[in-house]
Formats: sequence, C-alpha cells, structure tokens
Amino acid sequence: MPMQPFAPPQIPANDLRPGRHWYAMAASIAVVLILLGAAIGVYRFNSAIDSVDTDHPFANGDTVTLRLEPGSGKTIWIRDQEFGPSAAPECSITGPGDPRLTDPGTDVFLTRDETWNPLHTIDVPRAGEYEVTCSSPASSKYAIGDSAGMFAFAGWLMLAALLPMLGIGICAVIVLVTALRRRGHRRRLLAERYGSGGGHTARQ
Repeated sequence: MPMQPFAPPQIPANDLRPGRHWYAMAASIAVVLILLGAAIGVYRFNSAIDSVDTDHPFANGDTVTLRLEPGSGKTIWIRDQEFGPSAAPECSITGPGDPRLTDPGTDVFLTRDETWNPLHTIDVPRAGEYEVTCSSPASSKYAIGDSAGMFAFAGWLMLAALLPMLGIGICAVIVLVTALRRRGHRRRLLAERYGSGGGHTARQ
C-alpha cells in the first residue's frame, strides 16, 4: 500500500517559548497607552475650555484683586476687538514684594464668539493679594486666566493622539516577534523530538 504522510504530533503550547504571557503583556501595554491618551485628552480639554475666566471680565480702569502665589502661572488676557487687537493696552500690578508683568508669548483662547490673546504673565515673589489694573485707548475687555491657551492644548492633543498609536504599534511588534519566535521554537522542538523532517508516514 502507498505510504501517506500525516501531520506530526502537536507540540503543547506551554512548551513553546517565548510564553504566551507576552501576548497579554502586549495587549496590556496597548490598553494602558490608549487609556492614558484618552485621559490626557479629556483632562487637557477641560483645562483648556476653563483656562480663561471670561465669565468675569474687567474693563479699562477697573482694579482686580487677586490672591496669588509664586509660580501660579496666571496671565492677563485681552479680548480682540471686531477690527483687531486693542491698541497699546497697558497694565500695572501692585502688591507685596516686587511683582512683575512679563511677556506671555504667543497663544490664543477662543469662545463661541470671542478671541482672546495673552497680554502679560503675572510673576509674584511671594504669596499675597495683588491688584491689577489695565487700560487702553480703545474700549477693551480683560480677563485673568492660566498661561496656557489653545496652542498649548494643541500640543497636548497631539500627545494624546500619539500615545494610543504608540501603544498599538508596540503591541503589534511584540505580538509579531512573539509569534515568529514561537514558530521557530516549534520547528526546533519538532526536529529534536521527531527528526529533522518533523513528520512521519503511515501505511495504508
């Protein structure tokens, strides 16, 4: 009777290396980075929409009293006029020590119908109450907020999007490498246990 090949005996999955726990580790890394990215995105979005207190604006000549601490990162924001930024706005701050108003850099904060730009970052030497007054030749509105606006939020949003992509990429690499190494290990075990061909023949 003709000889017919048949499949070699199966190698128990637990005998193969690397262990299957690497698949679980790959999935865990992906899940953690996806959740981390989502958490960062939600947190930064909530921070961004509340970063400027536009519900309590003040006008030219108004004095605002603030309780501040060193490193608080508070900034004076000014609302754009319909025809563009307010002309030559000026602000002053008084309080304990030697408080200063510094350059805030470029950023923007948007509401449904308003655009706000950072005017000055507030730098205070120690905790205490400080008074801020602003003025401009135009009829301007000011508000106190955090230093970071939409530009900073965009940077965090990119990070929030990259983390899930990184997690999926790492997961795919670990799964692929693990699968290839387990396949190679299976072939070696077959060769060691059942000969280099890894198969047998059966008589009919």
